[in-house]
Amino acid sequence: MRQAAEDFEEFAHVRTPHLYRTAWLLVGDRHQAEDLVQETLAKMFRAWRGISRIDNPAAYAQTVLARTFVSQWRRRRLVEQPYAEVPEVVERAGDAELRVALQRALSELAPLDRAVLVLRFFEDRSVEQVALDLGKKPGAIRTRTSRALERLRVVLGDDAVHLASL
Repeated sequence: MRQAAEDFEEFAHVRTPHLYRTAWLLVGDRHQAEDLVQETLAKMFRAWRGISRIDNPAAYAQTVLARTFVSQWRRRRLVEQPYAEVPEVVERAGDAELRVALQRALSELAPLDRAVLVLRFFEDRSVEQVALDLGKKPGAIRTRTSRALERLRVVLGDDAVHLASL
């Protein structure tokens, strides 16, 4: 039992930055991203003993994170959650502009579309893996990817060309 706890602690220490980055891209808010990562790690800890049967615990953690995000969105979509947006402190000017524009554009997508794009392009997962992560069929993921990218292009508009040059 003690060894399992130590193994999980090491896993959590190594994976938390990566999970946080994905969570932030999904929710667009530092505090909500931290909560999402915390809930993901709590679920992982409860399942940690059985994790030894899983080939890739890191990928499993990403799956748990994505499904937790979609599940939270479904629960919260009926309740308005107002909050003030606080700009992040970023060191490089070009990165800040790109980050803000991309986050704004992603926030205008439906949460499931946002999850598909983040997992496909920021996490570099295959269509099949995203389908497995989100409990959907690969064809549905391909369709969502295409439609979400088109929506992203519309939302970014003229900014898309400008951002590509940064």
